[in-house]
Amino acid sequence: MRLTDSAFKHGIAEADILHAFANAVRLVEIEQHGEERLVVIGPDRAGNWLELVAMPAQDADRIIHADRLRPKFYELLK
Repeated sequence: MRLTDSAFKHGIAEADILHAFANAVRLVEIEQHGEERLVVIGPDRAGNWLELVAMPAQDADRIIHADRLRPKFYELLK
């Protein structure tokens, strides 16, 4: 899995991003800016929830966003 520079914008460590992806509890396909993307919710190494965005949605090979899980994504955990 490749991580783009934008994946580090919020200060999340590479190991935590990869851990969250490997241990994802939710994968949701969305369309954003005319492109299919995959929202991934999973825990970092300390158990804190992260939100990731990977592309392309069907066969994700790169993560373009990583941050602490924000309230706008809580509904995806239901």
